[in-house]
Amino acid sequence: MSNVSGLALYQYMSCPYCARVRAAMEALGVEIELRDTRMNPAFSDEVFDATGRPTVPVLRIESEDGSVEWLPESRDIIAYLQNRFG
Repeated sequence: MSNVSGLALYQYMSCPYCARVRAAMEALGVEIELRDTRMNPAFSDEVFDATGRPTVPVLRIESEDGSVEWLPESRDIIAYLQNRFG
């Protein structure tokens, strides 16, 4: 597994949509920092502030120039990961 800097997945363990994204990460051999929104309320606040809703999974993508993009929806996250690492 290769650890990828600049990416963080906001999720929690019992979320079925989050599990799909984690399975895709494993299949691709990609290790991304996991930020559990149930264990750390600050992570939940970050998701809400960025997206206007509390739902996960959300992928935080920080570019080399420091700009940040928030990508919600498990299908979109999986497609992004497959395009970038597949």
